[in-house]
Amino acid sequence: MSNYAIISVGGKQYRVHEGEKLLVDRVKTDEGKTFHPDLLFVGGDGKADFKPRIQITAKVLGHVKGEKIRIGKYRRRTGFRRHTGYRSSLSQIEITSIGAKRSSTAAKKPAAGKAPGKKSATTTKKDES
Repeated sequence: MSNYAIISVGGKQYRVHEGEKLLVDRVKTDEGKTFHPDLLFVGGDGKADFKPRIQITAKVLGHVKGEKIRIGKYRRRTGFRRHTGYRSSLSQIEITSIGAKRSSTAAKKPAAGKAPGKKSATTTKKDES
């Protein structure tokens, strides 16, 4: 349906195509599960949609650590040197589908008050005389 989409994951925006794999900041979804990132824009074929009514599905392939970043502190003439490092937590995701229609029935929940086929406890039997 569309060639590309712009999604928002972890406060960053990514331009994605269907079937594309990318590294994003760590998401709370478990490995092998799917989730629906925030959709900002859908475009392609000379058309642009700023308020799309479609849904994007992404699958978490795995949780990985990023490259190590070395941080060094140095003060001249004092012999002061400190080194630390940092590795960011990332998730590798794959965009499985762009363009699945959002279902409005998923938002509706069945009434939890009464179960079908059961009588309520407030009804009483008539006395037979």
